[in-house]
Amino acid sequence: MQGRGPRGAMNRREGAKDFKGTLKKLVKYMSEFKLMLFAVVLFTVASTVFTIIGPAILGTITTRIYEGVMLMAQGTGGIDFEAIIKTAVLLIGIYLLSALFLYLQGFVMSSVSMKVTYNLRRDISDKIARLPLSYFDKKNFGEVLSLITNDVDAITNSLNQSLTQIISSVVTLVGVFIMMVLISPVMAVITLCIIPLSALVMMLVVRRSQKYFAAQQKYLGHVNGHIEEMYSSHVVVKAFGAEEKSVESFDKLNGELYTSAWKSQFLSGMMHPLMMFIGNLGYVAAAIMGGYFAITGRITVGNIQAFIQYVRNFTQPLSQIANISNVIQQTVAAAERVFEFLDEAEETADADMPADASNTRGDVSFDHVRFGYSPDKIIIKDFTSYVKKGQKVAIVGPTGAGKTTMVNLLMRFYELNGGAIRIDGEDITRFKKKDLRAQFAMVTQEPWLYSASVRENIRYGRLTATDEEVENAAKAAQAHHFIMTLPEGYDTELNEESSNVSQGQKQLLTIARAVLADPKILILDEATSSVDTRTEALIQKAMDNLMEGRTSFIIAHRLSTIRDADMILVMNEGDIIEQGTHEELLEKRGFYYELYNAQFAGNTSAA
Repeated sequence: MQGRGPRGAMNRREGAKDFKGTLKKLVKYMSEFKLMLFAVVLFTVASTVFTIIGPAILGTITTRIYEGVMLMAQGTGGIDFEAIIKTAVLLIGIYLLSALFLYLQGFVMSSVSMKVTYNLRRDISDKIARLPLSYFDKKNFGEVLSLITNDVDAITNSLNQSLTQIISSVVTLVGVFIMMVLISPVMAVITLCIIPLSALVMMLVVRRSQKYFAAQQKYLGHVNGHIEEMYSSHVVVKAFGAEEKSVESFDKLNGELYTSAWKSQFLSGMMHPLMMFIGNLGYVAAAIMGGYFAITGRITVGNIQAFIQYVRNFTQPLSQIANISNVIQQTVAAAERVFEFLDEAEETADADMPADASNTRGDVSFDHVRFGYSPDKIIIKDFTSYVKKGQKVAIVGPTGAGKTTMVNLLMRFYELNGGAIRIDGEDITRFKKKDLRAQFAMVTQEPWLYSASVRENIRYGRLTATDEEVENAAKAAQAHHFIMTLPEGYDTELNEESSNVSQGQKQLLTIARAVLADPKILILDEATSSVDTRTEALIQKAMDNLMEGRTSFIIAHRLSTIRDADMILVMNEGDIIEQGTHEELLEKRGFYYELYNAQFAGNTSAA
């Protein structure tokens, strides 16, 4: 239960291995929205420019008031209110335009970020459908879930806020510096001295905080993975009294998440006060120099006021850029995980000229099949057998003999290391996977149902089926009677865990689903192993109806359920060591004979 997660999770790196490469991929991914992004840049620049112009105009108002007061004091004039009002109206108009462009920028950027989010989640979902089962054998489901939630959210939030802030901050820095130079080149150069100090502080803080932001995302995925595993297996956890161990593991992961999150947020939080301190140094220098220049008549009072405002506006984008740099590190780390997932090797591509699977009869042959989940650990060494249309074939053997692996290979969930599997004489690699799998229906040991009505769960076998066809399938599967006893019959909603029906009833519903699918080839993988004897008899009758006229592969530990099989394949350590009917195999007094006697000798059952 635990093994699946840590193998995949703990190997994740602390930060982005290829910052520039991942950033290029993200930019390329967003290229379809380049016109909208260009509009965002224009709106952001326009809004920022109008904001920059504001203090200069406000300074002229201050100067007019100051000069008017001085004239009144000298008795030679007064304040020119008409000019001040006109300037104030102009200033209000400029700020309104700035707000309008800011609104437009926010509207367009929100649309872009939501569309990117939609596309990323769609692509991840599509990718999941194209990945081979071998990927999920070594990956934690919670880790994959974290990609589609936490990592995509990190990218979205960064796009929605950081991109426009970067543009705004850069334009503000350049524009404000130009305005300061126009007011006083000497004071502008003095103020410019705070940039190296700001850059040094930013570099030190970013360097320290980067690894903690990356670790925060990593352990967030670990925590999600642990919770997903523990919640989906909570019955097992309780049954084995492992609550304390589960909580201990959670506390350890949560502690790592807390530590990395606390450090990243603390270091990120230090940025603002440090930048404010540096900004205040520039503010003090500007005030002192401005006062001196005003006394000497080299600058007006209004220009001093405007310059001081510009000094504050100059340090603010520096602080924003510093904070954004932390967010970008986190975003690139998240984007790298997403793109690595999207770049994972997919199932082998379909043949260029696929064979027609529409008229499949159901003849199946295994020709010297060789397979291993890893090339250096071959578990099926040389499997050869031929199954005729409509035959009932049982596959038996001890745990780990390769029984379930064989049917997984038959449906091409994994690719062979050697040999071939053929249906009606055609190699299965010649069919499209979708067409190939459409010829099969599978009933597994653990019935899979989803949170929907009983009717919709059965209809999953053939989505175009009518209500009448669904009910007929349920009757053939011996499920109709119990369905009609449910509170709302076929419209009864199954909860998320399907715990409002019994294990045996779940199995009957999955058999009804298989009946509705009307497959050419049927696979029954331990379909009766987890039910009582009475329910097993009911399920057996349903399976007999299902298997009639179809090529059927039955994996079973209970040998009593496969006595009437047309052929029994006895597997051990990946090879067929015996094959024949029940009676023929008993007469051989070989491996099957020993298995059978181990279950039934002395009227005992040790399934």
